[in-house]
Order: sequence, then structure tokens, then C-alpha cells
Amino acid sequence: MACFLVPGSEAVVTTLLQKVVGKEKAEKWKLNWLNTMLWGGFILLAIEHVWHGEVVPWPPFLTAMKNPADTAAMLHEMATAGLAMAIVVTITWAIMVLVASILPKKIAGEATA
Repeated sequence: MACFLVPGSEAVVTTLLQKVVGKEKAEKWKLNWLNTMLWGGFILLAIEHVWHGEVVPWPPFLTAMKNPADTAAMLHEMATAGLAMAIVVTITWAIMVLVASILPKKIAGEATA
């Protein structure tokens, strides 16, 4: 219904964070990787939700907001599926950054040995 809004919101926040911390820190933290993963997921999920008729081009845009019972289900989906997706993407990014920072040191250490 609207689970894609959670990673989309995180994408907005991390994009703003990338602008605020500056280019050097953003490159060190590989924020562009996180932003690419979040925005890509958001776009693909938004397309999927439009395809299935859950998002429409007229107000209230999310079909689940027409009925209060559907709105409760939508908020539950955002809190469970949407939050889970955002957490998995963020953890995956953190692992990627960790591997990317350790691997060059390990390779350099093996080359000198």
C-alpha cells in the first residue's frame, strides 16, 4: 500500500545529510551508495504500487486513504514491511562500507608480506 514511503523518507533524509556533511565526509561514509540503494528501491516499489493501482494520480493518491480501515492497515504495513526494508537496506550498506574499508588494507598487507 505505502511501504515504499519509509525507504523513500530515509532516502530524502540521507540525501539532505549528504549535502550537509560535505563532499569529503559523504565520500568517506559512502553515502552515495546508500542513497542509490534507497532511491532505486523507492522508485521500483513506487512503480510496482502504481502498477497494482495502490497509488493513483488524483487525491488522496494512496487508495488506502479512502477508507479509515484501509488507512490503519496501510500504517501497519508501513511500520512493518516498510521499516523492515529500510533497515535491511541500511544494514546492507553498512556491511558494504565495512568491507570496502577493510579489504584494501588486507590486500595491501598481503602485498607487503
